Amino acid sequence: MGEYFDGNDRMDMILKGPVWRSPEELAAVPIATPLAGIQSIGELTDIERTVGPSQLLRVNGQRTLTLAVTPPPEMTVQEALDILRDGVGPQLSERMPDDVSIAYRGTADRLEAAFQTMSVNLAIAAIVLFLILAAMFRSLWDAVVVMLSMPLAIGGGVVALRVLNLFTTQAMDLLTTIGFLILLGLVVNNAILLVMQTRAGERGGLDRVAAVAEAVRVRARPIYMSTLTSIFGMLPLMLVPGVGSQIYRGLATVIIGGMFVSALFTLILMPSILKLPRPRIARALERDDDPARVKGVTADV
Repeated sequence: MGEYFDGNDRMDMILKGPVWRSPEELAAVPIATPLAGIQSIGELTDIERTVGPSQLLRVNGQRTLTLAVTPPPEMTVQEALDILRDGVGPQLSERMPDDVSIAYRGTADRLEAAFQTMSVNLAIAAIVLFLILAAMFRSLWDAVVVMLSMPLAIGGGVVALRVLNLFTTQAMDLLTTIGFLILLGLVVNNAILLVMQTRAGERGGLDRVAAVAEAVRVRARPIYMSTLTSIFGMLPLMLVPGVGSQIYRGLATVIIGGMFVSALFTLILMPSILKLPRPRIARALERDDDPARVKGVTADV
């Protein structure tokens, strides 16, 4: 109602009345007036019912109005977010004042943060994997050759998700993104087998073409065995319905599609790349392997 100043402090003057639960009870509250005695608030004011927020929320000091949107069960959060941003958001911005902005919070905000984190983790995993391969082979070129199998595997996982969405709805959720991380560690094994067997053949006295042919002949069976083991191990998660199957279906689909495409093209793409001569910059950066110090290492399955 005002302020009271006692010479040192200023204090707010607040009028407090009885507790009321409806506008009618508020209108019946008596109040003392200086000229007309005791009157009710309803006789002195006009009370009108309007629509408004039950409480005021502030984000970064700004008053906000929250509109809760619940998508249908068959629609993913990402699809609903795209519709809101591309369709609903621009229409609302045209009708609102210039000083009003729209922000997407809740599940949408957490989804974007999770995808950003997973993208960073995916890049870090690829860099760490490249450094490990370069240290293991003592060759930057061999590490690059092994890493070339990753784009094919990622493409296979994306195609598998597209095919799965023709029959059922599978969102690009967090577990599905983790499936791509797992896929990176699985698909490089086949390429490592071929590269190591080829370099072992070259150290044994074979020329490059003969060493590649020997590597394909020796390592074809282990590659297909490990690939089929991974695929058939993940098939129940992708095909069998049940409680919790929808959670891991995307992860299994990514691994199955990536492993299938990787195995299909590893024995075609990798030998072709291994037959190419090493670039000059790779030969300049790499150290010459001492046959007396470095022994051929192979991985048997």
